[in-house]
Amino acid sequence: MDIGIPVEVHPTEYRVGLTPQGVGLLTKAGHRCFIERNAGAGSGFMDGDYEKAGGRIVYAAEEVYSRADLVLKVGSPVLQELDLLRDKQTICAFWHLPAQPREIVQACLNKGITAISYETIQTDDGDLPVLRPLSEIAGRMSPQIAARWLQTDGGGNGVLIGGLPGIPPANVAVLGAGTVGLNAVRAFTGLGAQVYVLDHDLARLQYIDTLFAGNVVTMVSYDFNIARVLRSCHVLVTGILVPGQRAPILVTREMIANMRPRSVILDITIDQGGCIETSRPTTHADPVFIEEDIIHYCVPNIPSVVARTATHAYLNAAWPYIQMLADIGISRAMEQDSALRRGVTIHNSQVLNKSLAMILEEG
Repeated sequence: MDIGIPVEVHPTEYRVGLTPQGVGLLTKAGHRCFIERNAGAGSGFMDGDYEKAGGRIVYAAEEVYSRADLVLKVGSPVLQELDLLRDKQTICAFWHLPAQPREIVQACLNKGITAISYETIQTDDGDLPVLRPLSEIAGRMSPQIAARWLQTDGGGNGVLIGGLPGIPPANVAVLGAGTVGLNAVRAFTGLGAQVYVLDHDLARLQYIDTLFAGNVVTMVSYDFNIARVLRSCHVLVTGILVPGQRAPILVTREMIANMRPRSVILDITIDQGGCIETSRPTTHADPVFIEEDIIHYCVPNIPSVVARTATHAYLNAAWPYIQMLADIGISRAMEQDSALRRGVTIHNSQVLNKSLAMILEEG
Protein backbone atom coordinates (compact mmCIF):
# COMPACT_ATOMS: atom_id res chain seq x y z
CA MET A 1 0.00 0.00 0.00
CA ASP A 2 1.09 3.59 -0.62
CA ILE A 3 1.08 5.59 2.61
CA GLY A 4 1.46 9.36 2.94
CA ILE A 5 2.58 11.54 5.84
CA PRO A 6 2.02 15.25 5.11
CA VAL A 7 3.18 18.29 7.04
CA GLU A 8 0.59 19.34 9.61
CA VAL A 9 -0.85 22.74 8.73
CA HIS A 10 -2.85 23.50 11.85
CA PRO A 11 -1.31 26.44 13.72
CA THR A 12 1.43 25.35 16.15
CA GLU A 13 0.90 21.65 15.45
CA TYR A 14 4.31 20.07 15.87
CA ARG A 15 3.37 16.39 15.96
CA VAL A 16 3.56 14.12 12.93
CA GLY A 17 1.48 11.28 11.54
CA LEU A 18 4.18 8.58 11.74
CA THR A 19 7.65 8.18 13.21
CA PRO A 20 10.69 6.95 11.26
CA GLN A 21 10.44 3.72 13.27
CA GLY A 22 6.90 3.23 11.98
CA VAL A 23 8.02 3.95 8.44
CA GLY A 24 10.74 1.34 8.84
CA LEU A 25 8.26 -1.32 9.93
CA LEU A 26 5.92 -0.55 7.05
CA THR A 27 8.60 -0.50 4.37
CA LYS A 28 10.00 -3.81 5.63
CA ALA A 29 6.51 -5.23 5.18
CA GLY A 30 6.55 -4.14 1.53
CA HIS A 31 4.61 -0.89 1.74
CA ARG A 32 5.76 2.46 0.33
CA CYS A 33 5.83 5.58 2.51
CA PHE A 34 5.88 9.12 1.13
CA ILE A 35 6.83 11.78 3.65
CA GLU A 36 6.49 15.47 2.92
CA ARG A 37 9.71 17.35 3.50
CA ASN A 38 10.10 18.51 7.14
CA ALA A 39 6.93 16.69 8.21
CA GLY A 40 8.64 15.35 11.32
CA ALA A 41 10.86 18.34 12.14
CA GLY A 42 8.62 19.64 14.92
CA SER A 43 8.93 16.30 16.70
CA GLY A 44 12.67 16.08 16.18
CA PHE A 45 12.52 13.59 13.27
CA MET A 46 14.65 14.70 10.33
CA ASP A 47 14.11 13.82 6.68
CA GLY A 48 17.26 11.73 6.80
CA ASP A 49 15.77 9.62 9.58
CA TYR A 50 12.82 8.77 7.35
CA GLU A 51 15.06 8.03 4.36
CA LYS A 52 17.22 5.68 6.44
CA ALA A 53 14.03 3.87 7.42
CA GLY A 54 13.12 3.36 3.77
CA GLY A 55 10.75 6.28 3.27
CA ARG A 56 10.68 8.61 0.28
CA ILE A 57 10.82 12.37 0.84
CA VAL A 58 8.56 14.43 -1.41
CA TYR A 59 8.42 18.19 -1.65
CA ALA A 60 4.76 19.14 -1.66
CA ALA A 61 1.56 18.12 0.07
CA GLU A 62 -0.01 17.68 -3.37
CA GLU A 63 2.37 14.82 -4.09
CA VAL A 64 1.66 13.13 -0.76
CA TYR A 65 -2.09 13.19 -1.33
CA SER A 66 -1.87 12.21 -5.00
CA ARG A 67 0.26 9.14 -4.25
CA ALA A 68 -1.20 7.85 -1.00
CA ASP A 69 -4.05 5.40 -0.51
CA LEU A 70 -3.70 5.76 3.27
CA VAL A 71 -2.86 9.19 4.76
CA LEU A 72 -1.65 9.41 8.34
CA LYS A 73 -2.21 12.77 10.02
CA VAL A 74 -2.64 14.23 13.47
CA GLY A 75 -5.16 17.04 12.96
CA SER A 76 -8.05 16.79 10.54
CA PRO A 77 -7.52 18.30 7.07
CA VAL A 78 -8.23 22.04 7.05
CA LEU A 79 -10.25 23.77 4.36
CA GLN A 80 -7.22 24.50 2.12
CA GLU A 81 -6.36 20.80 2.09
CA LEU A 82 -9.78 19.64 0.94
CA ASP A 83 -8.99 20.03 -2.77
CA LEU A 84 -5.97 17.76 -2.29
CA LEU A 85 -8.04 14.84 -1.05
CA ARG A 86 -8.36 12.05 -3.57
CA ASP A 87 -11.43 9.93 -4.12
CA LYS A 88 -11.65 6.83 -1.92
CA GLN A 89 -8.65 7.69 0.24
CA THR A 90 -8.46 6.58 3.85
CA ILE A 91 -7.30 9.28 6.25
CA CYS A 92 -6.47 8.62 9.90
CA ALA A 93 -6.46 11.68 12.16
CA PHE A 94 -7.96 13.18 15.27
CA TRP A 95 -10.89 14.42 13.21
CA HIS A 96 -13.26 15.68 15.96
CA LEU A 97 -15.86 15.98 13.20
CA PRO A 98 -18.83 17.04 15.39
CA ALA A 99 -16.88 20.23 16.16
CA GLN A 100 -15.60 20.76 12.59
CA PRO A 101 -17.03 23.07 9.91
CA ARG A 102 -19.73 21.46 7.80
CA GLU A 103 -17.53 21.90 4.69
CA ILE A 104 -15.02 19.36 6.02
CA VAL A 105 -17.68 16.71 6.44
CA GLN A 106 -19.27 17.46 3.07
CA ALA A 107 -15.94 17.23 1.23
CA CYS A 108 -15.34 13.78 2.70
CA LEU A 109 -18.80 12.65 1.66
CA ASN A 110 -18.43 14.06 -1.86
CA LYS A 111 -15.10 12.32 -2.45
CA GLY A 112 -15.93 9.04 -0.77
CA ILE A 113 -13.21 9.57 1.82
CA THR A 114 -12.92 7.08 4.66
CA ALA A 115 -12.35 9.17 7.80
CA ILE A 116 -10.94 7.18 10.70
CA SER A 117 -11.15 9.21 13.90
CA TYR A 118 -8.43 8.17 16.30
CA GLU A 119 -10.41 9.65 19.17
CA THR A 120 -13.37 7.32 18.62
CA ILE A 121 -11.48 4.05 18.19
CA GLN A 122 -13.05 2.23 21.13
CA THR A 123 -12.56 -1.24 22.54
CA ASP A 124 -15.41 -3.42 23.72
CA ASP A 125 -14.83 -2.39 27.33
CA GLY A 126 -15.21 1.31 26.45
CA ASP A 127 -11.52 2.25 26.44
CA LEU A 128 -10.29 4.83 23.91
CA PRO A 129 -6.75 3.51 23.41
CA VAL A 130 -5.39 6.08 20.94
CA LEU A 131 -6.90 9.12 22.63
CA ARG A 132 -5.92 8.01 26.13
CA PRO A 133 -2.19 8.89 26.05
CA LEU A 134 -2.88 12.39 24.74
CA SER A 135 -5.49 12.90 27.44
CA GLU A 136 -2.92 11.78 29.99
CA ILE A 137 -0.44 14.33 28.66
CA ALA A 138 -2.98 17.17 28.69
CA GLY A 139 -3.94 16.37 32.26
CA ARG A 140 -0.35 16.18 33.46
CA MET A 141 0.54 19.44 31.73
CA SER A 142 -2.35 21.37 33.27
CA PRO A 143 -0.54 22.51 36.46
CA GLN A 144 2.40 23.98 34.56
CA ILE A 145 0.02 25.81 32.25
CA ALA A 146 -2.16 27.06 35.10
CA ALA A 147 0.87 28.16 37.13
CA ARG A 148 2.14 30.25 34.21
CA TRP A 149 -1.09 32.18 33.79
CA LEU A 150 -1.76 32.51 37.52
CA GLN A 151 1.46 34.50 37.78
CA THR A 152 1.05 38.26 38.11
CA ASP A 153 3.08 38.81 34.95
CA GLY A 154 0.72 36.43 33.15
CA GLY A 155 -2.28 38.51 34.16
CA GLY A 156 -3.36 36.13 36.94
CA ASN A 157 -4.14 36.82 40.56
CA GLY A 158 -0.66 35.91 41.76
CA VAL A 159 -1.47 32.76 43.73
CA LEU A 160 1.17 30.05 44.16
CA ILE A 161 -0.43 26.68 43.46
CA GLY A 162 1.20 24.86 46.38
CA GLY A 163 1.02 27.69 48.89
CA LEU A 164 3.54 28.07 51.72
CA PRO A 165 3.58 27.45 55.47
CA GLY A 166 1.01 29.85 56.85
CA ILE A 167 -0.42 30.57 53.38
CA PRO A 168 -3.06 28.25 51.90
CA PRO A 169 -2.57 26.64 48.48
CA ALA A 170 -4.64 27.35 45.42
CA ASN A 171 -8.09 25.82 45.12
CA VAL A 172 -8.31 23.79 41.91
CA ALA A 173 -11.58 22.47 40.49
CA VAL A 174 -11.39 19.56 38.04
CA LEU A 175 -14.60 18.96 36.13
CA GLY A 176 -14.63 15.37 34.92
CA ALA A 177 -12.93 12.37 36.57
CA GLY A 178 -11.89 10.58 33.39
CA THR A 179 -8.39 10.28 31.98
CA VAL A 180 -7.74 14.04 31.74
CA GLY A 181 -9.23 14.65 35.16
CA LEU A 182 -7.39 11.84 36.91
CA ASN A 183 -4.03 12.96 35.54
CA ALA A 184 -4.74 16.59 36.38
CA VAL A 185 -5.62 15.60 39.94
CA ARG A 186 -2.42 13.60 40.27
CA ALA A 187 -0.30 16.50 39.03
CA PHE A 188 -2.02 19.24 41.07
CA THR A 189 -2.00 17.25 44.30
CA GLY A 190 1.67 16.57 43.75
CA LEU A 191 2.23 20.32 43.88
CA GLY A 192 0.20 20.67 47.07
CA ALA A 193 -2.98 22.24 45.68
CA GLN A 194 -6.39 21.77 47.31
CA VAL A 195 -8.23 19.84 44.62
CA TYR A 196 -11.98 19.40 44.07
CA VAL A 197 -13.17 16.81 41.55
CA LEU A 198 -16.68 16.85 40.13
CA ASP A 199 -18.25 14.08 38.05
CA HIS A 200 -21.69 12.53 37.56
CA ASP A 201 -20.30 9.00 38.01
CA LEU A 202 -20.36 8.18 41.72
CA ALA A 203 -18.28 5.03 41.23
CA ARG A 204 -15.57 7.08 39.57
CA LEU A 205 -15.60 9.55 42.45
CA GLN A 206 -15.27 6.66 44.89
CA TYR A 207 -12.26 5.43 42.92
CA ILE A 208 -10.65 8.89 43.07
CA ASP A 209 -11.32 9.10 46.82
CA THR A 210 -9.65 5.72 47.41
CA LEU A 211 -6.75 6.38 45.06
CA PHE A 212 -5.83 9.65 46.76
CA ALA A 213 -6.58 8.43 50.29
CA GLY A 214 -9.28 11.02 50.91
CA ASN A 215 -6.96 13.96 50.18
CA VAL A 216 -9.13 15.14 47.28
CA VAL A 217 -12.62 16.57 47.72
CA THR A 218 -15.12 14.73 45.49
CA MET A 219 -18.54 16.08 44.53
CA VAL A 220 -21.32 15.08 42.16
CA SER A 221 -21.39 17.50 39.24
CA TYR A 222 -24.81 19.01 39.76
CA ASP A 223 -25.14 22.59 38.51
CA PHE A 224 -25.32 23.97 42.04
CA ASN A 225 -22.16 22.09 43.07
CA ILE A 226 -20.25 23.37 40.04
CA ALA A 227 -21.36 26.93 40.79
CA ARG A 228 -20.44 26.56 44.45
CA VAL A 229 -16.92 25.29 43.79
CA LEU A 230 -16.22 27.85 41.08
CA ARG A 231 -16.90 30.74 43.44
CA SER A 232 -13.83 29.85 45.50
CA CYS A 233 -11.45 28.23 43.03
CA HIS A 234 -8.36 29.76 41.46
CA VAL A 235 -8.10 27.22 38.64
CA LEU A 236 -10.76 25.31 36.71
CA VAL A 237 -9.76 22.36 34.51
CA THR A 238 -12.36 20.66 32.33
CA GLY A 239 -12.01 17.10 31.05
CA ILE A 240 -15.47 16.12 29.83
CA LEU A 241 -15.65 13.61 26.99
CA VAL A 242 -18.64 12.07 25.27
CA PRO A 243 -17.02 9.90 22.56
CA GLY A 244 -17.96 11.02 19.07
CA GLN A 245 -20.12 13.90 20.28
CA ARG A 246 -19.78 17.59 20.91
CA ALA A 247 -19.09 18.36 24.56
CA PRO A 248 -22.11 19.55 26.57
CA ILE A 249 -22.07 23.06 28.04
CA LEU A 250 -21.78 22.54 31.79
CA VAL A 251 -20.33 25.87 32.93
CA THR A 252 -22.40 28.97 32.21
CA ARG A 253 -21.32 32.57 31.78
CA GLU A 254 -22.99 33.39 35.09
CA MET A 255 -20.84 30.80 36.87
CA ILE A 256 -17.72 32.26 35.27
CA ALA A 257 -18.69 35.79 36.26
CA ASN A 258 -18.87 34.69 39.90
CA MET A 259 -15.33 33.27 39.98
CA ARG A 260 -12.44 35.03 41.69
CA PRO A 261 -11.16 37.81 39.38
CA ARG A 262 -8.18 36.78 37.25
CA SER A 263 -8.57 33.10 37.98
CA VAL A 264 -7.58 30.66 35.24
CA ILE A 265 -9.69 28.27 33.17
CA LEU A 266 -8.20 25.43 31.13
CA ASP A 267 -10.97 24.14 28.89
CA ILE A 268 -9.25 20.96 27.76
CA THR A 269 -12.60 19.90 26.28
CA ILE A 270 -12.26 22.61 23.60
CA ASP A 271 -11.23 20.08 20.94
CA GLN A 272 -14.74 18.63 21.30
CA GLY A 273 -16.32 22.10 21.15
CA GLY A 274 -15.75 23.10 24.77
CA CYS A 275 -17.97 22.69 27.84
CA ILE A 276 -17.78 26.31 29.01
CA GLU A 277 -20.15 28.91 27.60
CA THR A 278 -17.43 31.56 27.34
CA SER A 279 -14.78 29.35 25.67
CA ARG A 280 -13.48 29.62 22.12
CA PRO A 281 -10.47 27.90 20.53
CA THR A 282 -7.05 29.52 20.85
CA THR A 283 -3.56 28.48 19.74
CA HIS A 284 -0.19 27.96 21.36
CA ALA A 285 0.92 31.19 19.67
CA ASP A 286 -1.89 33.16 21.31
CA PRO A 287 -3.21 30.83 24.01
CA VAL A 288 -5.37 32.96 26.30
CA PHE A 289 -8.09 35.55 26.32
CA ILE A 290 -10.01 37.26 29.11
CA GLU A 291 -13.78 37.00 29.44
CA GLU A 292 -15.71 38.10 32.56
CA ASP A 293 -12.29 39.02 34.05
CA ILE A 294 -11.25 35.34 33.93
CA ILE A 295 -8.23 34.07 31.97
CA HIS A 296 -9.31 31.40 29.47
CA TYR A 297 -6.77 28.93 28.07
CA CYS A 298 -8.49 27.00 25.28
CA VAL A 299 -5.82 25.38 23.11
CA PRO A 300 -7.20 22.27 21.36
CA ASN A 301 -3.83 20.58 20.77
CA ILE A 302 -2.13 20.98 24.15
CA PRO A 303 0.16 17.91 23.73
CA SER A 304 1.61 19.37 20.53
CA VAL A 305 4.20 21.39 22.47
CA VAL A 306 5.69 18.18 23.84
CA ALA A 307 5.62 16.88 20.31
CA ARG A 308 8.18 14.11 20.51
CA THR A 309 6.64 12.51 23.61
CA ALA A 310 3.11 13.00 22.27
CA THR A 311 3.89 11.56 18.84
CA HIS A 312 5.49 8.45 20.29
CA ALA A 313 2.67 8.10 22.84
CA TYR A 314 -0.30 8.12 20.51
CA LEU A 315 1.43 6.13 17.77
CA ASN A 316 2.32 3.38 20.26
CA ALA A 317 -1.43 2.95 20.70
CA ALA A 318 -2.39 3.56 17.06
CA TRP A 319 0.23 1.25 15.54
CA PRO A 320 -1.82 -2.01 15.55
CA TYR A 321 -4.60 -0.24 13.64
CA ILE A 322 -2.21 1.41 11.16
CA GLN A 323 -0.51 -1.92 10.53
CA MET A 324 -3.84 -3.64 10.00
CA LEU A 325 -5.05 -0.99 7.53
CA ALA A 326 -1.83 -1.21 5.55
CA ASP A 327 -1.77 -5.01 5.44
CA ILE A 328 -5.41 -5.87 4.74
CA GLY A 329 -7.18 -2.62 3.75
CA ILE A 330 -10.09 -0.74 5.24
CA SER A 331 -12.89 -3.15 4.33
CA ARG A 332 -11.35 -6.25 5.90
CA ALA A 333 -10.04 -4.26 8.84
CA MET A 334 -13.54 -3.03 9.62
CA GLU A 335 -14.83 -6.59 9.46
CA GLN A 336 -12.13 -8.00 11.74
CA ASP A 337 -11.70 -5.31 14.40
CA SER A 338 -14.65 -3.84 16.27
CA ALA A 339 -12.56 -1.12 17.93
CA LEU A 340 -11.34 0.17 14.58
CA ARG A 341 -14.84 -0.08 13.15
CA ARG A 342 -16.11 2.28 15.86
CA GLY A 343 -13.46 4.77 14.77
CA VAL A 344 -14.68 4.88 11.16
CA THR A 345 -16.75 8.05 11.07
CA ILE A 346 -17.33 8.32 7.31
CA HIS A 347 -17.06 5.51 4.73
CA ASN A 348 -18.35 5.09 1.16
CA SER A 349 -20.03 8.53 1.28
CA GLN A 350 -22.00 7.57 4.37
CA VAL A 351 -21.79 8.93 7.90
CA LEU A 352 -21.36 5.92 10.19
CA ASN A 353 -21.08 7.82 13.45
CA LYS A 354 -24.57 8.23 14.88
CA SER A 355 -23.82 11.41 16.79
CA LEU A 356 -22.39 13.13 13.73
CA ALA A 357 -25.33 11.96 11.62
CA MET A 358 -27.74 13.54 14.14
CA ILE A 359 -25.83 16.83 14.06
CA LEU A 360 -25.99 16.89 10.25
CA GLU A 361 -29.71 16.13 10.26
CA GLU A 362 -30.35 18.97 12.69
CA GLY A 363 -28.60 21.27 10.24
